[in-house]
Amino acid sequence: MSDNKEHRVREEAFRRNPDLERLLQELNSLLAPVQAGIADRFKQPKRPVLLVVGSPRSGTTLMLQWLASLGHFAYPTNLLSRFYAAPYVGALIQRMLTDPQLNFRDEFRDIRDSTFSFESNLGKTTGLMAPHEFWYFWRRFFAYGERHWFNEAELARVDGNGFASELASLEAAFEAPLALKAMIVNCNIRFVAELLETSIFVYVRRRPFYNIQSLLKARRDYAGSVEEWYSFRPREYQELKNLDPVHQVAGQIYYLNRAIEDELAALPESRKLVVDYERFCEAPEATYRELAEKCGSVGEALPSVYEGCGNFKLSNRVDVDEREARDIERAYAEFSGMEARP
Repeated sequence: MSDNKEHRVREEAFRRNPDLERLLQELNSLLAPVQAGIADRFKQPKRPVLLVVGSPRSGTTLMLQWLASLGHFAYPTNLLSRFYAAPYVGALIQRMLTDPQLNFRDEFRDIRDSTFSFESNLGKTTGLMAPHEFWYFWRRFFAYGERHWFNEAELARVDGNGFASELASLEAAFEAPLALKAMIVNCNIRFVAELLETSIFVYVRRRPFYNIQSLLKARRDYAGSVEEWYSFRPREYQELKNLDPVHQVAGQIYYLNRAIEDELAALPESRKLVVDYERFCEAPEATYRELAEKCGSVGEALPSVYEGCGNFKLSNRVDVDEREARDIERAYAEFSGMEARP
């Protein structure tokens, strides 16, 4: 894994468990040859692969939780995340433990009864079957360095066939279309779109003021200080890293969103869905209808009756004093020329 400073400076609640890390490394090193041995069986996903992109703290975790709650998509769980180098094996184990169709005399009833809520803490969820970010899996293929962007030469070294094969193996194991977070490739969406023929990118965007405010708070929660960088680094990271924290975060949000929108502009409408966080919270069924149309274009019909949540509590509120609010608004305007809080 990357040894960047942002991964070393963590508050106690977010520190890794070294014993677990060692166990997972051994487990995955033992199972990785099994995954490699079945690569020829899987080439490309045949069903839609929903890839959730967006800036950190924009609502992407809620989006994945909602997609998981619908029951129409397979997704990385906290259990599956432990098998980041052998996802097919992990998926089969998960099905054996949790799929009601594979139930045998209620031997695993306590596991099968596991549920999850729409709560999270900086993207981390609680519960065996709760959605997971799956970054260890992604970093096996996209081992970014100082910034989360690859140039053409670096993209040429990505094992694209292996990446597509492993996602295809997950689809086959679960017999369902996939939904995953994919913000790690915010700046390389077109490349991933070429690798995955059935991919649909779900871009979650939030009003910049609240996005910036939330990301500054995430810095405090994660590292105990707003001085430490948190989460994905755009192509312009060198330009931002020596600025004050408010300008860093304002630039981070601006440049990531701009990169996503530039990348998505090259894709046909059938392969992208732009979701405003505020509108989604108010009426998620509308997003479902749009998503069903996109999935239908890839040959996957979703149920016509929506049975998901009616709405979500909107978390947009001003949590800083007026001076800090003005600092956020000025910083964002310097990058974008637009208001952060329309």
